[in-house]
Amino acid sequence: MADQASAAAGWYRQEGAAWLLTIYLQPGARKTEVAGLHDGALKLRLAAPPVEGKANAALIAWLADWFGVPKNRVQIRNGTLSRHKLIEVHGSQKSPADLLDA
Repeated sequence: MADQASAAAGWYRQEGAAWLLTIYLQPGARKTEVAGLHDGALKLRLAAPPVEGKANAALIAWLADWFGVPKNRVQIRNGTLSRHKLIEVHGSQKSPADLLDA
C-alpha cells in the first residue's frame, strides 16, 4: 500500500511555497473532471476545446478555483502547446493529493 501511495505522489511536489503538478490534459471532454493517473501524471478531462488557448485558460481557471487561489497564482511552466504540462500553483494550503478525490 505504501508503494502505491509513493508512486501516486510522483505527479506533484512542493517547491518552496509552490506546488508543481505534472498534468496530462484531455481537452474537448464532455465535462471537466479528474480521470486518475496516466503515465506518471494526473489526467484531467477538460470541457474546453484545444483551440486558441481556450483549454489552457480553462485549466488555469479550474485549478485556481480548486486550490482556492487567484488565477494569476497558477502558471503553466512547461507544455503550453502539449497535453503534458508542468503547472505551478502558488499560495495554496490544499494538497494536490486531494485532487484524486475530486
